[in-house]
Amino acid sequence: MPLATIEILEGRGAAEKRALLEAVRDAIVAGLRVPDGDATVRIDEIAHEDVLLQRGASRLLTVVRVTMFLGRSPETKRRLHRAIADAVEPFGVPPDELQIVLHEPPLESWGIRGGVPASEVELGFDLEG
Repeated sequence: MPLATIEILEGRGAAEKRALLEAVRDAIVAGLRVPDGDATVRIDEIAHEDVLLQRGASRLLTVVRVTMFLGRSPETKRRLHRAIADAVEPFGVPPDELQIVLHEPPLESWGIRGGVPASEVELGFDLEG
């Protein structure tokens, strides 16, 4: 049950944002090989005056943060990075303006299915994907 946030600068239309959400969700499902519908993705839209970009960055800077269960291999993470990069490319995000950050709290730090630690739940998929 990965949770993802896409940080973008304001200015994209509703249809484009919806398509971006769906593309990143599909990339996470494919990259981590989790069941369809198992990823939650949201957009944080940032006002231009609320950010200082690194020198040379355009207004297309996109940050994708994925919080996921601990335990994926480096190969799985590479597959996820590639899937996300491929997913945002049609939206005009230059490769050097995409940042992907993975957060991996241990299973006992996730309360799911009514507050049960994820370490005590049958997840229904292999973390190695």
